[in-house]
Amino acid sequence: MSIVDDLLKRCHELGSDPRNTNYAGGNASAKGVQPDPVTGGDVELMWVKGSGGDLGTLKESGLAVLRLDRLRALVNVYPGVEREDEMVAAFDFCLHGKGGAAPSIDTAMHGLVDAAHVDHLHPDSGIAIATSADGEELTRRIFGDRVVWVPWRRPGFQLGLDIAAIKKDNPQAIGCVLGGHGVTAWGDTSEECQANSLDIIRTAEAYIAEHGRPDPFGAVVHETLPEAERRERAAALFPLIRGLASTDRPQVGHYTDSPEVLDFVARAEHPRLAALGTSCPDHFLRTKVRPLVLDLPPTASLDDVKARLRELHEAYREEYRAYYERYATEDSPAMRGADPAIVLVPGVGMFSFGKDKQTARVAGEFYVNAINVMRGAEALSTYAPIAESEKFRIEYWELEEAKLRRMPKPKPLATRVAFVTGGGSGIGAATARRLAAEGACVVVADRDAAAAEKVAAELGASALRATDVAIAVAADVTDEAAIAAALREAVLAFGGVDLVVNNAGLSLSKPLLETTVADWDLQHDVMARGSFLVSREAARIMIEQAMGGDVVYVASKNAIFAGPNNIAYSAAKADQAHQVRLLAAELGEHGIRVNGINPDGVVRGSGIFAGGWGAKRAAVYGVPEEKLGEYYAQRTLLKREVLPEHVANAVFALTGGDLTHTTGLHVPVDAGVAAAFLR
Repeated sequence: MSIVDDLLKRCHELGSDPRNTNYAGGNASAKGVQPDPVTGGDVELMWVKGSGGDLGTLKESGLAVLRLDRLRALVNVYPGVEREDEMVAAFDFCLHGKGGAAPSIDTAMHGLVDAAHVDHLHPDSGIAIATSADGEELTRRIFGDRVVWVPWRRPGFQLGLDIAAIKKDNPQAIGCVLGGHGVTAWGDTSEECQANSLDIIRTAEAYIAEHGRPDPFGAVVHETLPEAERRERAAALFPLIRGLASTDRPQVGHYTDSPEVLDFVARAEHPRLAALGTSCPDHFLRTKVRPLVLDLPPTASLDDVKARLRELHEAYREEYRAYYERYATEDSPAMRGADPAIVLVPGVGMFSFGKDKQTARVAGEFYVNAINVMRGAEALSTYAPIAESEKFRIEYWELEEAKLRRMPKPKPLATRVAFVTGGGSGIGAATARRLAAEGACVVVADRDAAAAEKVAAELGASALRATDVAIAVAADVTDEAAIAAALREAVLAFGGVDLVVNNAGLSLSKPLLETTVADWDLQHDVMARGSFLVSREAARIMIEQAMGGDVVYVASKNAIFAGPNNIAYSAAKADQAHQVRLLAAELGEHGIRVNGINPDGVVRGSGIFAGGWGAKRAAVYGVPEEKLGEYYAQRTLLKREVLPEHVANAVFALTGGDLTHTTGLHVPVDAGVAAAFLR
């Protein structure tokens, strides 16, 4: 097995276990000799996880490859700790070969330590020792001289020098505990390095379990709500909390009610500990300096809780501004936003936020790591994270700012949550695909749960976790309770709803005298009543969020055009068309735009046409069913067939950001039917 294969194997095994390190946290390296492609002579190289990668899913392209002679020579030009940030740019001049990832701030730690293999990890047990008030003494007590304490120092070149000196001065040591931060281990082989890392982590875990106090968070002061009640309250609160957390910029949300979170917010000490904030740089860069904590019991009324959350949010923003102003210098980056990334609600759980679902979910996972750290530190000692001033130095580090600048531009629908009815097939599935491709989180709603799940799985196939992109919900739009339940699921999944596509529909092609009351009721129940129910429930959420929103009705050319043998369908579509105008007039004051699309002749890929409607319309027009799409195309001005994707394109055109001042509009997507021109 090659050096790189060995390193990746170690990374994957360490990174796949959350006890060892958090997502995208930590790094690992290997040193070896390879022929120089220019001279043919041997050259010493180091392969190390690059900036922004994740150990558990790391690929060779995520490694930075550096020449060790050049990297070690940087010691001779190091200008001192006050200018150590300049060394990161120097790493680029040590790179070997084409491609590879950008070197991370921890590169010096790996390159300067005299060991063939080095791991730097963020295990909860290790950080618990690292953030204990007497962490240095605990390190000696737990490990003897096998693991050495390193006082807190911000990641960088000087920390690499410090650890290199510790390794040299302590030949018996297998690694070190980095105060306030994590652990580093080394070895002569990849297997030995991994074994040493796990030795430190598991030894710390065992010591905490054996010697720690049983209730480090104190007595239970808040009872946890039963699951059904808990999720109902979470769904009721989430749109408001998401709106508050989106004051500076829109955010997607994630809800966590894991046992660790529920136990933490139930205990007496959680307000004190939460106020201290997280410590490991990887933690607070994602969770912010501290969370917002609701100080009311689970028995408080919903109205009181909402009012208090608004007050606490305003206080949080003022405190965050004060924090920024305390430590910012004229060279500091501008304040990025004063809203919380983590909100804790006793009895209910945790709400976390980010620029997309994955970021929001990972922020929550990091805070669970922080809870575990606090539990371990309080069990053995007193939790003592790094100073607030040090947190600011890292949060507003120019190197961190540069990393943010390198991130790709967000897609047009990033941070938006879309709810698409009839999303399991045809126009709905095409719309779900387009919205997801443009960055939206998508809720695929369909009466056919299996069809919805298939589309949602397809949308999330390339994501780290499929549900970060899309979820499926079973929803019969004629059922008021089912619609409310489906939208609750959307809220619990992503924090709210911003974009609704009323697409669910069906059609029965019959002349007036053959149309039964049941036919009439079914058409109107699905499309007129169903759209009303979905729009009403979604509007409640959007108004609570106070983030604006979009409602798009997929109506029909038949809402305007009077065709034969089509009374129930066309009347229901006319009802939908007027709902667009009525809701646009009513919801505009909340920043909610309501628009419609009038397709026609969408035969290929259509669930409606495949369900018998196509055969009946073909009979009406006297053409073979397989030629119906061509027939519709030839009667249009453009002579082009309309596909589900064309309707999806119109949905995006209305919601993608270019038509921000348009509401109450109907967009024809019919290839040109003069009789259906809007007047």
